[in-house]
Amino acid sequence: MTTHAIRPKIGQQAQGNRRTLTLLSLLVVAMVGLAYASAPLYDLFCRVTGYGGTTQVVTENANAIVIDHPVKIRFDANVNPSLNWRFEPVDAPVTLNPGEEVIINYRATNLGDAPSVGTSTFNVTPVKAGPHFMKLDCFCFIEQALAPGESVLMPVRFFIDPAIVESTDTADIKEIILSYTFFPALSRTKS
Repeated sequence: MTTHAIRPKIGQQAQGNRRTLTLLSLLVVAMVGLAYASAPLYDLFCRVTGYGGTTQVVTENANAIVIDHPVKIRFDANVNPSLNWRFEPVDAPVTLNPGEEVIINYRATNLGDAPSVGTSTFNVTPVKAGPHFMKLDCFCFIEQALAPGESVLMPVRFFIDPAIVESTDTADIKEIILSYTFFPALSRTKS
């Protein structure tokens, strides 16, 4: 009698273990899915809100230029150590009035002896300038493939939104740093 009573408990325990294993497996799959989706979702959030110094992407320039409110734009370039590239701004800092469109260039060079693919992220400092930094054309978030020793110019076309002078929070901004960092492209990394 005792052994007969123990068997249902063992069966119930095995069923509970299978249920726990299934739930944990679903949790792991959900976490991997969220991790995979987090970068594009975060990028979308930052583009919409300007959070973290993320600039805005627009299709046309502002209609007005605010004279006598010059803003100096400096350029910064960084490369993740996993990517054997040199990346640098080509152009010196520029001073422009809000609403004035500018095109500047960065240069990327593959220092390795094999083809490699990189992608870049960007931000601006001070962070509060992000919503007013309007990019019309940019190489960011686009995979860039470079052959060994190849060097390419990468233009950025932008303007500062004239509304920057209307806000008491941003009217005092006299200098903005546009910064890019290149990383190995995830879709092309070797397993």
